[in-house]
Order: sequence, then structure tokens, then C-alpha cells
Amino acid sequence: MAEFQNIFTQIQVRGPAETGVPLPAGNWSRDGTPGFSRLLGIFGNAQIGPIYLGSLGLASLICGFIAIEIIGLNMMASVGWDPIEFVRQLPWLALEPPGPEHGLSIPPLAEGGWWLMAGFFLTTSILLWWARMYRRAVQLGMGTHVAWAFAAAIWLYLVLGFIRPVLMGSWAEAVPFGIFPHLDWTAAFSIRYGNLFYNPFHMLSIAFLYGSALLFAMHGATILAVSRFGGDREIEQIVDRGTASERGALFWRWTMGFNASMESIHRWAWWFAVLCPLTGGIGILLTGTVVDNWYLWGIKHGIAPPYPDLMPAASDPALTAGGSQ
Repeated sequence: MAEFQNIFTQIQVRGPAETGVPLPAGNWSRDGTPGFSRLLGIFGNAQIGPIYLGSLGLASLICGFIAIEIIGLNMMASVGWDPIEFVRQLPWLALEPPGPEHGLSIPPLAEGGWWLMAGFFLTTSILLWWARMYRRAVQLGMGTHVAWAFAAAIWLYLVLGFIRPVLMGSWAEAVPFGIFPHLDWTAAFSIRYGNLFYNPFHMLSIAFLYGSALLFAMHGATILAVSRFGGDREIEQIVDRGTASERGALFWRWTMGFNASMESIHRWAWWFAVLCPLTGGIGILLTGTVVDNWYLWGIKHGIAPPYPDLMPAASDPALTAGGSQ
């Protein structure tokens, strides 16, 4: 009897290519001739294609391409159009938002206008892709859980690049486009507002981040561990509990006293993952708009202890006895 013994899929089931359920009238056709890849079959389903693009997908890709072109060409211009320097310095290159002197106005292209244009097309691309994802799920008769999970990530993206800057009255509050520059922005943002570690919504976001990683690892490990008993056929085990789900439940009850079911673990993991960007977005939104210094806020609410005064208070030499008049 063949068994799944490791993290790779040892058995690849090959049948006729699956093209999917018939599409409603007015839909585009699916593109591409289905093929198979043994290499991809090690990690997932071996079939590649066909893909349904649709009008929303095409519009999303066009807008995304325009945004990446604007960002990339501006980065290329910043190194004198030198392709070697572009590749060498790419992690450090950035397209910066407008300066604070422009507020929420539309600045000249060279002073942040390109950033604003790239942000418009990138946001449009993301929202169109969300609509495409939602419609694909509905037309396949699926729940829309994936689309709403994606919306949680979009919420954080919009808070960082649109909602909070509008509330603060300046595009300069937004995040630059770039790899290290956006990390530098995060560090400077935390320092400017008294350390985000004292932001309670940041705490929740990190808890859900690590919690979702732990839950997915626990679930994935459990299914791999009971796949020799048919545990990978989870839907069957949900509606008709078999030895795989029973052994998995016994393992977790024995090791931590409680177990999620074959069905509920997916709800646990979905909520933990979705709440990570939701709470993180709330924490960012409150920063600078409601709370100016999270460390002082933490002291006030008993979260952070004040630092002890190790040095004597400084005094103005001009006011001391014998000082110059």
C-alpha cells in the first residue's frame, strides 16, 4: 500500500485534463491548452491551465502593468538609465510620495506626481482583481471566503497608502514604492510615533500573524501525518468521520487537551489570518490621527513602565550662580 510519508506528494494521479464546469452565457472562454508538469506535481496539482482571464482580469493586468512600468522607469531614471546599476541597486531604489508641502494636491510629476499616478493604477488593478476573484467564486457556486480574505489585505494596503494620508491631510504620510525604502519608512514611522510595539492593535496583529502561522503548520502537519489513513480527503472526513480524523483528534486531545475538527480548523485559521491585517490596519489608522506617541500612551495606560531617571536633570548654565550675565 502506497503511503504519503513526507512533505512531498509521492503519488501523482493523472487523468484526463479537467477543464471545469460550463461557463454561463456571456462569459469569455478559458484560454490555454491544459498540460501536466511532473515537477509541479511534487508540490501540488500537476495540471497547468486552462486559465479564465475575463474582462476584469484583463483590465486588472493592464492597470497593474502600467503601475509597474511607472515605478520601474522612475527607478531606472534615478540611476541614469544604467541597466547594470538598476539591477545592482534595485533593493534600495524608490518612488517617493509627494513632499508635505503639497498636502493632498496633485503635484508635478517629478515631485510626487508619478507616485500618485502609480498608486492610482496599482489600486485600480488590485480592486479589479478582487472583483474578478469574487465573480469567479460566485459563478463556480463557491463561497466568497477567499475574496473576503483578500479584502482584509487590501484594507491594510488602503490604510497605508490612501485612508491615513487623507486623514492626515498629506500624501507625504504614505509609503514609498520600493523594497528597502518601504522597510525604512516602517522603522522611521515606529520611531516617530513612540514605538509601534506599544500599539495594542499592533500587538493583536502580531499575535494573529504568529497564531495563523502556527495553526496552518499544525493543520498541515496533522493532515500529512494521517494521510496514510485517508486524512487528505478532508471533506469526506468532515461528513463521515473516519479513523484519520479520529486519530488526529486523539493526538491533539492527548497533547494539549483540545482539538479542532476537520472543518473547524479552517475557520480558526481563516479568522486568525484575516484578523492579522484587519487589526494591523486599525493600529496604523490610529497612529498620528488619535495617538501621537504610543510609548507615552502605554505609560498612561499601564502597558509600559517609564524609564528611570539615571542622570541628574540638566540645567541652563546661564541661570546658575556665577554664570555669565
